[in-house]
Amino acid sequence: MKSENVLIIFSILVLAVLLMNIFNGMETPDAKALKYSDFMHQIRTGNVVTATIVGNTMIEGKFLDGKAYRTNIPPNNPNLVNSLRKHEVQITFVPDAGMPWYISLLIHWGPFIFIFVIWLLLMKRMQGAGRLFSIGKSRAQRADPAQRKITFEDVAGVDECKDELVEIIEFLKDPTKFRKLGGRIPKGVLMSGPPGTGKTLLAKAVAGEAEVPFYSISGSDFVEMFVGVGASRVRDLFEEGRKNSPCILFIDEIDAVGRSRGTGLGSGNDEREQTLNQLLVEMDGFDAMEGIIVVAATNRPDVLDPALLRPGRFDRQIYVSLPDIKGREAILGIHSRKVVQEEGIDFSIIAKGTPGFSGADLKNLVNEAALWAARQNKSALGLKDFEDARDRILMGPERHSMVMSEKEKLSTAYHEAGHALVAILTSKSDPVHKVTIVPRGRALGVTSFLPENDNRAYDTDYLSSRVTIAMGGRAAEEIIFDEITTGASNDIQQATTTVRSMICRYGMNESIGPIALDTDNQQHVFGRDFLKDREYGEKTASQVDHEMRKLLTMHYQKAKKLLQDHIDVLHATAKMLMEEETVDGQQISDLLAQES
Repeated sequence: MKSENVLIIFSILVLAVLLMNIFNGMETPDAKALKYSDFMHQIRTGNVVTATIVGNTMIEGKFLDGKAYRTNIPPNNPNLVNSLRKHEVQITFVPDAGMPWYISLLIHWGPFIFIFVIWLLLMKRMQGAGRLFSIGKSRAQRADPAQRKITFEDVAGVDECKDELVEIIEFLKDPTKFRKLGGRIPKGVLMSGPPGTGKTLLAKAVAGEAEVPFYSISGSDFVEMFVGVGASRVRDLFEEGRKNSPCILFIDEIDAVGRSRGTGLGSGNDEREQTLNQLLVEMDGFDAMEGIIVVAATNRPDVLDPALLRPGRFDRQIYVSLPDIKGREAILGIHSRKVVQEEGIDFSIIAKGTPGFSGADLKNLVNEAALWAARQNKSALGLKDFEDARDRILMGPERHSMVMSEKEKLSTAYHEAGHALVAILTSKSDPVHKVTIVPRGRALGVTSFLPENDNRAYDTDYLSSRVTIAMGGRAAEEIIFDEITTGASNDIQQATTTVRSMICRYGMNESIGPIALDTDNQQHVFGRDFLKDREYGEKTASQVDHEMRKLLTMHYQKAKKLLQDHIDVLHATAKMLMEEETVDGQQISDLLAQES
């Protein structure tokens, strides 16, 4: 329990005890309150034994039966004492000393003091009594240069982006170098790209290299339910930057506040647009922001307001792309410094097997490898630990508890052997890394490849080889067992998608010709595509279907012929998989070399 809560509870208990003592002390326990007329009647009947007169206002005492009484007496009543003496009542006089000053103070001012103390505690709990009056203050977090150790040495895989940011660093270090020639440094730098590519890390590295204060804030921190708060926070952020210039103001996820105006429901002058207008004025208004460079990051540059992207505000736009194979290898090298690893690990093997991974994905891969090695009670990470972590991320964990019949296991072995053998025998295909029949995720077996390079443009032969490889698993099942299973459903789907793209999107079919039949005119609702238009007629659609069926059948027959011509290697590969469960691609290549 927090100390503030303890103080509040303690204060309430103390106040309750004091009030109980005060009011209990003002009354005689078990004293019966009487009307004055009833009291006089009790005197006349001889029922009163003792009477204590307190000042001139109250009298209390006991009856014959021992019960206590109490009554208020009217002022200037001389007959009272005579009546008491007449009926032989023991009389005692007690002067009225009045209520103590501290009790009077507590009764009159105690509630106000108590409420004030509770208010102070609540304000302290809300991070200071001034928090209520600072709602329009900026929530940016400042990182001083002395406390920051992130530099360009901690960033890899984005060399071109680092080159673009070198000018910013030189300006922050020596602005007179550019002003001598009349040059003006960009006021803002917008970094866009897929999630996890290192946009925030780049901004921190720029501030670390320039050794200037770094203020970071999220775009969503500007927008509140109160009108005018966002604009006030923008003004306060830039005012703080002017006091500490030169500095860097970093706004993460700027699309939360920088979306195009006029796209919301209701009035166009909403709180978010007021915040955006203030940001536009601060970046390029009458009040120049000397020495302040705004760096922003977003995954959605397409939704930003055009006024935000014009020269004079975000002059320079940098696209931070996914790292290539060399970049992934360098990123793995940076993150692996923090883990205990064996000597001589070749991270190029992991880099080849992780196309499309971002920097955050690779960091997670290293962490997963460390966790896996710790569960295995290893003292250092090896290459196999990194490969297992990659397979776990891509395909899910191994399902050792899954019980497979011998027939199903044998069918999976021939299926995966068919994929691997066709891939090795097909030209322009990626090298086979390993084949396994250990179930992972929803797959009963996996054939993984290691591309030599990151391909960004595919030719017809490469795409055709992928279709043939996809058909290799089903072809092997038909050759060996003379039957087909549902295990090839995903392979057929991938092959169909590739063939359709070759015909309708890439123009790689002689009969259809170089024409794009697919269209992007569709509606996106809840992340799905609906109402996709078809901009060609029934005759063309029939021709597309015919070409797709012809190509898929051709590649399937090609895969069957390759496997039938090397049936002995297919049997040997399947047998090796049944015994070892996981086989390297080089072992299959050695079997083919022995056959020849």
